[in-house]
Amino acid sequence: MVDLKALETFVCVAELGSFRAAANKLHTTQPAISQRIAQLEAELGARLLERERRIVTPTPRGRTLLSYAEKMLALRTEMLSAFGDSSSLRGVMRIGLAETIVHTWLTRFLKHVNQVHPHLGLEIEVDISPNLRERLAAQELDLAFMLGPSILPTMQSRMLCSYPVAFIASPAIRWQRQPVPIEELATFPIITFSRNTQPYVAVRALFSRHDLPPVRLHASASISTVVHMATEGLGIAVIPPAIVGSELASGRLALVETHVEIPTLPFYAAWSTGPDNSAAQQLVEIAADIAQAYDGG
Repeated sequence: MVDLKALETFVCVAELGSFRAAANKLHTTQPAISQRIAQLEAELGARLLERERRIVTPTPRGRTLLSYAEKMLALRTEMLSAFGDSSSLRGVMRIGLAETIVHTWLTRFLKHVNQVHPHLGLEIEVDISPNLRERLAAQELDLAFMLGPSILPTMQSRMLCSYPVAFIASPAIRWQRQPVPIEELATFPIITFSRNTQPYVAVRALFSRHDLPPVRLHASASISTVVHMATEGLGIAVIPPAIVGSELASGRLALVETHVEIPTLPFYAAWSTGPDNSAAQQLVEIAADIAQAYDGG
């Protein structure tokens, strides 16, 4: 009888095109992957994968099996969802996060996941959203909470929350005019997210007007660094106020009153459309509830 674990392994290798990538995703060794595929081929009496090329691809018989295997794995997931309890999730889930999530509702999310899925392990990696999008496409991540949706047809996306962006600075800065015009803002260093991110591009475009002085734009992948620089009066931070709720409440930072607007930042969950994505979908449901309930701390 064909083992479902062998079918899962076959689908993973076929999707990723690599024994090594499949081993990483399934948290096992490459020899174990090879053994499962060899046993599956022996049981079915057919060659399923073409190994002569650099990228492993299904043979014609393998493509036929792939269609059936995906349906069987999807049915297994549906069955477990119907009869299992909330603690049935096991194994390891690889989650990528934009740092804004870390500074807002991540702690509440993790506490809730630990409570309802005590047997599920989490591998959490923090990176900028463009990198998360690439790693998700390469299936190096199972789930990502990032800025903007995934546009790949193999991925599903769901909007979690949206944060307005504001100019935030040390209250020690004395402004000449209120509301502060962009001409006065441009005389200070502007501190924001790292290059190639949506906020950085928006800020750079805003201050690229020919009638403004050359902007001194400081970019950092570390939100903690951005906040520290703003607190020390080294420039004006352009970040969501939700990130610095405690600093605003304590008076260490203050919102800059201005009519200059920066686009809102929409954060999405993105995950694979594969047949065995029940775990990711359940975590997305939790994340959506937590994100919508978050009040800025």
